[in-house]
Amino acid sequence: MLSIIIPTLNEEKYLPLLIDSIHRQDFSDYEIIVSDANSEDKTREIAIAKGAMVVVDERRHPSFQRNTGAKAAQGDTFLFLDADSVLPDNFLSTVVKEFQNRKLGVAGFYLNFGSNKFIYRLCSLGYNFFAWFRQYWRPISVGAGIMVRSDVHRRINGFDETLFVAEDFDYCYRSSRIAKFRLLKMVRLPYSIRRMEKEGDFKVLLKWLKMGTRTIWGGRIKKKIVKYDFGNY
Repeated sequence: MLSIIIPTLNEEKYLPLLIDSIHRQDFSDYEIIVSDANSEDKTREIAIAKGAMVVVDERRHPSFQRNTGAKAAQGDTFLFLDADSVLPDNFLSTVVKEFQNRKLGVAGFYLNFGSNKFIYRLCSLGYNFFAWFRQYWRPISVGAGIMVRSDVHRRINGFDETLFVAEDFDYCYRSSRIAKFRLLKMVRLPYSIRRMEKEGDFKVLLKWLKMGTRTIWGGRIKKKIVKYDFGNY
C-alpha cells in the first residue's frame, strides 16, 4: 500500500484540490494522511470529510508534520506531497510502477512549474538540471514530492527536525546512503508557484539559490538564513 502523507497548515483552499485529484487516479491502493500543524481554518474538517486520516502535531514545520504522518502510516511505501499540488491523471499508477520496476528505495521528481512565463520555465529548467546532476552524487528533491520505502524512512529516523530549511535535501542524501535514489522520469510533478507569486519571483529564486548552494558540499541549515515560513499563505 502507498501512504500519501501531506503536511498542512491553514490549507483549506488548496488541500481539497489535491485530495480530489488523488481520488480521480486510476490507482486505488493508497491511504491519505493529513498531518496538520493545528490549523486555524477548516483544513482538518475538509480532510476528514474527504476520507483522509488526520493527525495533529502543533510544532509548525514540515519535518515535524511529515514525521508525525509517517508514524501513523501503514503502507510499505510513502509519498510525501505538499498540500498545494494537484496530481495529473494516472500519476500514482505511473510513479508506483516506475519506482518498483527500477527497484528504488527513494526517489524524487522532476518539476513542472505549470506556466509559460519565462521566469518559471527558467526555474523548471534550472532545478531539473541541478537535480538530474546531483542524483548521481549528493541527491536532492524538494519536499513537495519524495517517494520512499517505509523501511528506509525508519532506518534514517525520518526528516531531521533540527534543520530550518533544506531538510528535504538532507533527507534524500541520507536515504541515498542506504538505498538506491533516482529521479522518476515517466511523469513530472506539478509544482505550485504561489510562494513566488506572493513574495516575488526573483526574491524567492535568490532564496533558493542561497539554500541550494549551502547544501552542495553537505551544508546543513539549522539557522534562519532566509525568511521561509511554513503555511504563510
